[in-house]
Order: sequence, then C-alpha cells, then structure tokens
Amino acid sequence: MKTKTAATAAVLASATVLMALSPQAFAQTSVEALLNKLEQKGILTVEEAKALKAENAQDAAADFNKSFASKMGTADWINSYKFTGDFRGRWDDLSSDNTSVVDRERIRDRLRFGFVMNMKDDFEVGFRLGSGDGGALSNNQTFSGNGTKKGIYVDTAYAKWTAVKNDDWNVAATIGKTAQQLDAQMLFDPDYTPEGAALLSTYKLNKQNSLRFNAAIYVLDELAASTRDPYLYAVQAFWDSKINANTSTSLGISHYEISNQPSLTHAYNSNTGNTYVGGTYPNSYRPWVVDGSATFNQETFPIKVGVEYLDNSAVSTNDNKGWWAGFTLNKAAKKGSWDLAYRYQKLEANAWWDQIVDDDNAAALPTSATVAGLHGGTNVKGHWVKFQYMISDSLTFATTVYMADLINNPFPANSNVDGFHSMVDLLWKF
Repeated sequence: MKTKTAATAAVLASATVLMALSPQAFAQTSVEALLNKLEQKGILTVEEAKALKAENAQDAAADFNKSFASKMGTADWINSYKFTGDFRGRWDDLSSDNTSVVDRERIRDRLRFGFVMNMKDDFEVGFRLGSGDGGALSNNQTFSGNGTKKGIYVDTAYAKWTAVKNDDWNVAATIGKTAQQLDAQMLFDPDYTPEGAALLSTYKLNKQNSLRFNAAIYVLDELAASTRDPYLYAVQAFWDSKINANTSTSLGISHYEISNQPSLTHAYNSNTGNTYVGGTYPNSYRPWVVDGSATFNQETFPIKVGVEYLDNSAVSTNDNKGWWAGFTLNKAAKKGSWDLAYRYQKLEANAWWDQIVDDDNAAALPTSATVAGLHGGTNVKGHWVKFQYMISDSLTFATTVYMADLINNPFPANSNVDGFHSMVDLLWKF
C-alpha cells in the first residue's frame, strides 16, 4: 500500500511538471501514458488509474476554460464552454414497385455545429447551427444545382435552468428551440427540433428505482389572422428500474394533445396520411401512449427490447392506433464496436399528426393521389433495420433500410404501394 501511495504521489508530481513545461494537450497525453504504464505494471489498480485520469481531464478542462475566458474577455459568471458537432455524408436510395414512382439515388450531406455555455447558478445556454433546406424534419442537403451554395439554419437555440439537483431530485426547465426531449420514438421524426418549453424531472426512490416526470408545451404555428394558434401539450411518467448489474427496465405512460387542430395545414413538408376535408384536419389528436423496454447483459453484450402502443381515442374511426416492437443488439460506443437494431411499426392514418412523424419511413402513393411518389407520414406499416460500426472513436459507418407499405390504399386499382428506402452513412463527430 505504501508503494502504491508513493507511486501515486510521484505521478501527480510528474503531471504537474509536465503541465508547467509543456503545452496543455501534450501534458494531458503524457500523464495518461504514465498512468497506463503504471496500471500495466500493477503499481496502480484499474480504479486508481481511472480516478487519476478523470482528475487530470478535469484539471485540463479547467485550465482550457480559464485560458479561453481570459483571451475572449467573457464574463466571470461563465463556468465552462463546450463545442459539439458532426458531419455526415450519405448515399440515399428511394424505390418502389409502383410504376408511377421515379426511383431516385441521391448523394447528401449534413453539417451541425453547436456551442454550449455553463454558467453559475446552474444555468446553461446553447445553440446549434445546421445545414438543410429550412424544413422541420431534416438537415440533409442534396448534391444538386451545379454546386449552388447551401443554407445554414438555426437548428436549436435554448436556455436551461437546473433548479434542483440533489441525491433525490433533479429538476430542469428548458425554453427555446431544442432537440427532442420527450421519450416518444413513434410520434416524432428524429431530426424534429420543437419550439416551446419543457420541464424534466427525476426522483430517485432508492438505488435501484427512479421515477421520471416530463411536461412540455410546443408552439406548432403562429397565425397572423387568427387567435386560434395550434399548440402541442405533453405529459409523461416513467418508472426506471435497475434490477441488477446486467438487467434494467423502463415502463412509461404519456398523453399528448394538439389544440386548435383545424388551424393546422399539411404544407409544412411532404408527409401525408391524415384525413383532410377541405384542406383542414377534421380529426382531433389526443393520444395516450404506453411503452416499455428491458436491457439485458448491459455490462458485456447489451440486448435491448422495446415496445410502444398508441391509441388516439379522440377519433371514433378504426384508423386511430399505432404500435412498434423491436430490439437492439450490442452498442456502438467506441472504436471497433457495433450495434444492430430492428423494429416493426404500424401507424394508422389518424393515430397522430402526420407532419411531425418520421419522413424516412416512406411508402408509395399512386399517381392519382394528391401527391405522387414516396412519402413518410401516417397510414404506413413496415420494417426498419439499422447497423452501425465504429471505424474509430470519431467515425461511424451506418446503413439503414426502411421497407414500408400503405395500411389502407385509397386507390385499390393500383396495388403497388410499397416503398424501399435505404441509406449508407459515414458520420464524423467532433
């Protein structure tokens, strides 16, 4: 024990000298190399080496933030800064047996860059810029137009206050345009960044169990000539349980409501599926959603299974339900790791508002339909498969396939309504 204590002291002293005499990045790398060597020789245990690496990383981050703040002349109530971002290159294929659909192959990219500031009194302010065409459900840009310039938009811009943070409670309020904060895979496109306010809270019952409560209000549109602006309200409750080191579960129930739905339009993107009468939505959207998941072997080879069921009881017809079930094998978290996910989903026509669900889950519409071609939205059922492999800690290879059909074909004379959407991605994180 005395030998290990002396070795630990020597490492810390060496780290101090290196940081004083060398650039910060070099010093941090050198300290980590020394710790790795001492761990290999058995002088330090794995836990001791991990603790020292974490302490070294924190000291390096504090030194960087202090230096950055002094050079930028920022206010003294700002504690830290964080840059985030990613670039994705994609090959995208859309095809169908429907002869009226033109098969498409596209090369696309996506760029996102964000900046987060943590301040005193548990405040956080951040934003993210993203490429795209200004739509709500995608940051993709298609290579086209003979090299024309592409747009950059505000993807997120928010303020967050963690009002309570202790051993029992964690309560945080967010306002602005944010990444999706609600747990609802079937109701929202993964790239949808709603605008409004949310309150997220967690209460720890004990070491194994905790409860989560979420509430949100989102602005769907602002109408200059009407006082009946459409809003989305949501409340959620979850029970998360860690049964043992290898097994955890989650059970949840949620309720959503869209107010003033006749004020909505179906012109926000190319999604379709809901019933329209005179260009408006005659149905109400007030679904209840229940979902559950279980993760096994999470310390070695994670296997996660999940299911979600939706019932929009505000609609009296028999096209008001949706569900999905699927699994994920392993977890792509570091170089050389991978995961494989599968899901079968069925989302009936008036189960939910079609303009904010996954636009990549696309089936074909016959030529005589309002909008011909492959389109995401509701009234769609089918399979989803995704494989990811970490080429390096920063580079991920992924391939995704959607195989979808219409649940109800409004034009029976044309039975070819299947859609095949495949994507191959290279994603760099920075």
